[in-house]
Amino acid sequence: MKTNLLKYYLFAVTSMFLWALTFIWFKKAVVWYEPVTIIFLRLVLASLFLYGFARLSRQYEAVKRSDYKWFMLLALSEPFFYFIGESFGLKYVSSTISSAIIATIPLFSPLAASVFTREKVTPFAWLGIIVSFTGIMLMVFNRDFSLNAEPKGIALLFLAVFSAVAYSILIKRLANKYSALTIISTQSLIGAIYFLPLFMVMDFADFITIRPPAGVILAIVQLSVFGSCMAFLLFIMVIAKLGMIKANLFTNLIPVFVAILSYFMLAELFDAQKIVAIMMVVGGIVVAQTREIKELLKRRREKPLLNSR
Repeated sequence: MKTNLLKYYLFAVTSMFLWALTFIWFKKAVVWYEPVTIIFLRLVLASLFLYGFARLSRQYEAVKRSDYKWFMLLALSEPFFYFIGESFGLKYVSSTISSAIIATIPLFSPLAASVFTREKVTPFAWLGIIVSFTGIMLMVFNRDFSLNAEPKGIALLFLAVFSAVAYSILIKRLANKYSALTIISTQSLIGAIYFLPLFMVMDFADFITIRPPAGVILAIVQLSVFGSCMAFLLFIMVIAKLGMIKANLFTNLIPVFVAILSYFMLAELFDAQKIVAIMMVVGGIVVAQTREIKELLKRRREKPLLNSR
């Protein structure tokens, strides 16, 4: 059973890489469209794709009436408040720093988990969180300790952080009752409904006059398919298997991936300080998973002995 953890670790890393790419795709799209338009289109496309796939694959599940209140709260935390915070925050803060702030989610998750889901926080997990968070701070602050970002952008991004923590708490209530496909398709549809009034009031008049290039359209499709569908499907399975604290710890990988991708795709600065910060982020994740890694290696060593008997 422990060997199955490798699969979920792979799912976690893959979802973080896909979410890292969303920071790049969003930066391309926001040149032409306002954040609300991008979010609304992203959720509409995701809903159509997921519901179509569920119907064709015969995996569609009807949601019980008693659970709709939880789905409405789930969609309110994420995608609604999360995307508002993240998307508007990205207008004022660079991709790398934005992703670093988003990666503070594990710092707040243990407290929330201990209160709401009664998950235990191991000393290794706390140590890993501290090491990773220190690495993230190296990304956010310059060498003279000045903050390389606008305060309002940081405030919006922390709205996204707290929304993600709330999402992780709510998802535990639904992850064992419904498939990841059902959860994501339902939250995307409700999220699109939440954003519809904002889109109509704030952006619709401009939206119908814009003729974006093919690259911008592709970026929105990528945000929908990979960011709102595949990454969420994988991450829900990870939360159900590893728990809220350990699953959210992998979000520390997002600024690592974003820093690398931004260097190659957006020409953002990638200096020695950022390299050290990335090493600390990854090191913190490894430390936090020390107990699970030891148990996994022990089981792998014991398996050949069992098979030889």
